[in-house]
Amino acid sequence: MRLQDEPDVPAQINILPMIDVIFAILTFFIMSTLFLTRSEGLPVSLPKAATAQKQQVPTKITISVDEQGTVSLNRQPVLVDSVAGQLRNLIGANQEALVIINADEKVGHGKVVAIMDQVRQVEGAKLAIATQKP
Repeated sequence: MRLQDEPDVPAQINILPMIDVIFAILTFFIMSTLFLTRSEGLPVSLPKAATAQKQQVPTKITISVDEQGTVSLNRQPVLVDSVAGQLRNLIGANQEALVIINADEKVGHGKVVAIMDQVRQVEGAKLAIATQKP
């Protein structure tokens, strides 16, 4: 027995919510892959070294020196004379930190040596110089 008051409605599939979900997932994956590539320092042209080795230390602090000689500590501009004090604040309770110097290959030797001297004044700071393989 069939009810006469219900009209026959053809079955429909509404795909708009499915498209919304797919675009939301796609957006999530695009955004998450953008955060996977993390750059700790400013973009500089690193010198080449055939004997370069990768360092493994839990805390990394990056000092960048660009082509104009501007010094940045973890992407924040800083004066060379205040590097040691700011490093002490960053290292704090940690006993050990790797301080990586990203110096452009065109920067004068004296500037890099002055930064290295500031880093050596901080107890627990291990010094490394970033290079790239030839």
